[in-house]
Amino acid sequence: MGSSRLPPGPRKPRPLQTLGWWARPIAFLETCRARYGKRFTIRLLGTPPFVMLSDPDQVKQVFTAPAETLHPGEGARILEPIVGANSVILLDERDHMDQRKLMLPAFHGKRMERLSGLVTEVAEREVDGWPRGDAIALHPRLQALTLEIILHAVFGLDPGSRLDAIRDRLTAILAFGASPVSMVPPLRLRGRGPWERFVRQRDQADTLLFELIEERRSGDGDRDDVLAMLLAARREDGSPMSDQELRDELMTLLVAGHETTASELAWALERLSRAPAVVARLRDEIDADDGDAYLTATIQETLRRRPVLPNAAPRLVKQAVGIGDWTYQPGVCLVANAYLVHHDPGIYPEPYAFRPERFLEQTPGTYTWIPFGGGRRRCLGASFATLEMKIVLRAVLEATDLHALGDGFELSRRRSITLSPGRGARTVLGERRPVAAGARED
Repeated sequence: MGSSRLPPGPRKPRPLQTLGWWARPIAFLETCRARYGKRFTIRLLGTPPFVMLSDPDQVKQVFTAPAETLHPGEGARILEPIVGANSVILLDERDHMDQRKLMLPAFHGKRMERLSGLVTEVAEREVDGWPRGDAIALHPRLQALTLEIILHAVFGLDPGSRLDAIRDRLTAILAFGASPVSMVPPLRLRGRGPWERFVRQRDQADTLLFELIEERRSGDGDRDDVLAMLLAARREDGSPMSDQELRDELMTLLVAGHETTASELAWALERLSRAPAVVARLRDEIDADDGDAYLTATIQETLRRRPVLPNAAPRLVKQAVGIGDWTYQPGVCLVANAYLVHHDPGIYPEPYAFRPERFLEQTPGTYTWIPFGGGRRRCLGASFATLEMKIVLRAVLEATDLHALGDGFELSRRRSITLSPGRGARTVLGERRPVAAGARED
């Protein structure tokens, strides 16, 4: 079938579909699924047609298709102004695999464990500074927390003026990246405007980052941060990453690991504030220092129930490919939709319930639990994000009591390509009283 023949989908004009996609993302997806089934086509401004897929067998076919057939890198070009052309997210075929091999050792499990002390220190310090007794929006505070973790654990920045300067500029860049204007091609905007301010801030940040990279190349190599591991990475011919590649991958890790983890933590705490039985079981596990099986299951359930990336990276069709009973021609993007897969009652009974126990009963499926994407493009930082979520949730639960606000229902809000709690996960934090010695035995 030609690209003009695609699975059915909304017939509204592109501007109206784009408005629904942006303003009411979950309702838009749910409405399309209810009307068109597990496979439908949407058409947004400035993009090729997107075919949304939520059948696990078809998701598997997309994730395992040959690299030359589907190009996720081309499907993610909207990120290039921030992450740069060398970003592993934007590369395809051999270039992607070569860059991924360079980066993989930095995210090995044992190396991630070495970062846990640093992440714990930052998390406990930040949580200790959160106000108690007043209604606060947790999402912006978690954004600040995850940025601090990235600056210390990924960029390897030490306290001082450089850290402060880079933080200020990256905060501005991230705020721009979360706004709707960041999704408009810059050539369409003329004169003095948001894109010009963004470029100026990006150039200032780049100057500081290149100074950092140059200093670290000739400085102390005995460090545990991710930048140190990327500096040590070598290709098969023995060559290291260039300064530009290092800059682009640092920005990639910032974009991929900041808003996503902050929003996921916000969703977790928003749900936990309304799930006292889950909190009690988590605290029993934490206080007993008896592994982290239930904490892991809670994180897995949060990622299922509220995936902040509602779909995996769009894959641009470069060669005709058969997925399910449909043949797609070049020029269309195939999109594995995580939100719809995760809310399929045939896969997850009571899909809208928050029930961590389901992941004590079964392990996440490769093609039915896809918050980090899948196949050769699965998120490199998945292990780091999971480690970070465990440490932050443990820090919050050890130090505070969570008290919910509102009616128990918080809508999603789109921030560029991510979804976050619409009201910022507003919560009241109380000071948790330590359990008295022997209290549990009485």
